[in-house]
Amino acid sequence: MAIIADALKKVHERIHAAALATGHSSRNIRLLAVSKTKPASMVREAYAAGQRAFGENYLQDADPKMEELSDLDIEWHFIGRIQSNKTRDIAARFAWIHGLDKAKHAHRLNEQRPPELAPLNCCIQVNLSGEKSKGGVTPDDLPVLAREVAELPRLKLRGLMTMPDPSSTREQQRIVFEQLAQLRDELNASGMSLDTLSMGMSGDLEMAVAAGSDMVRIGTDIFGARA
Repeated sequence: MAIIADALKKVHERIHAAALATGHSSRNIRLLAVSKTKPASMVREAYAAGQRAFGENYLQDADPKMEELSDLDIEWHFIGRIQSNKTRDIAARFAWIHGLDKAKHAHRLNEQRPPELAPLNCCIQVNLSGEKSKGGVTPDDLPVLAREVAELPRLKLRGLMTMPDPSSTREQQRIVFEQLAQLRDELNASGMSLDTLSMGMSGDLEMAVAAGSDMVRIGTDIFGARA
């Protein structure tokens, strides 16, 4: 437990230092711990150390952990690619999704969100690096999708998400993150009220915070490399 608690402490220190260096407040930056293929026991250790929000990329990895950890008040975030045949489970079991990039998925999630639950918090994924293998809506198509999602009653559009090319330089990472912040500002100027920029991982946290990230998604620096 001490290992994960220490890792969490170091990540929070990185967030604070990055925010301080660029004049931002670390109080407004949420840490999302991404456990991926790591066992439920490690998630439980992180929870015991004070972490409450956890992200999962694949439903098949999340399901057994959710069941084993049902005694804990965890805020679960789905951060992977959304598949049409998985939307019912995602709608019923998660508090947030970060990879929304299709109107058809938005409508399915809206229809399948259980009425007794609060609206599903959503971040639209934007593909700013142009990688064909990566999900995400194009910047040109973003406004139309954002307006459509914002009108769905069982979804709550909270913000935008992106991932720069992992091989990009720090300067290229900064440009991508600043572009996402600009897109958020443009949507808000058009009448929306987006409050979340989900950007920044273990390797580019500092650049994301400098650009105004509200939520960083950290896996490796908390739980170690994927097995």
